[in-house]
Amino acid sequence: MSILSVFAVPRVVVLGGVLSDEEWDVLIQLGAERMKPSLVVADGLSQREPHAGRTSSDAFLQRGMCDVVARVEARLAALVNWPVERGEGLQILQYDQGGEYKPHFDWFDPDSPGGRLHLAHGGQRVGTIVMYLNDAEKGGSTIFPKLGLQVMPKKGNAVFFANTGEFGQPDEMALHGGEPVVAGVKHVATKWLRTREFV
Repeated sequence: MSILSVFAVPRVVVLGGVLSDEEWDVLIQLGAERMKPSLVVADGLSQREPHAGRTSSDAFLQRGMCDVVARVEARLAALVNWPVERGEGLQILQYDQGGEYKPHFDWFDPDSPGGRLHLAHGGQRVGTIVMYLNDAEKGGSTIFPKLGLQVMPKKGNAVFFANTGEFGQPDEMALHGGEPVVAGVKHVATKWLRTREFV
């Protein structure tokens, strides 16, 4: 594993060699068996709902559900020095040609009813780790519009970024998105880090 690049504020770190051949293959297969259209957390609602800005399919994997998942989660926890128990289960995503996720925030808005409900269940999403499970043929970069930063999806690599500031406040600079996939399919695995134990 290696650090490929670092952006200081907010903290964005691009990492190489985070996953092995076996691991990305198993994660893609586990996701394929459970895929459903992706939903988002609505600002004023407690439930998740479809959104035109997110055109993908996803599957949530229970934490520690198999040896490969447990091994990846333990590695990520050690990498960012964050307890496994304070992380959501892995989310496996598939973006087909044209699929994208328009710029958004991963943190929950403490001023919205939906945000407050999610904050009560594990606290804020303080950090995000996006792992690339394959090389998209064209397009599909992770972008940070306010930073002028673009991360190309490369199999086995990952990008970590902080969603909150020094004192835990939601960081507007953490705006990010997934550019449209122009050719091929993009597979990623996402891990969200919480302030408290997530059950």
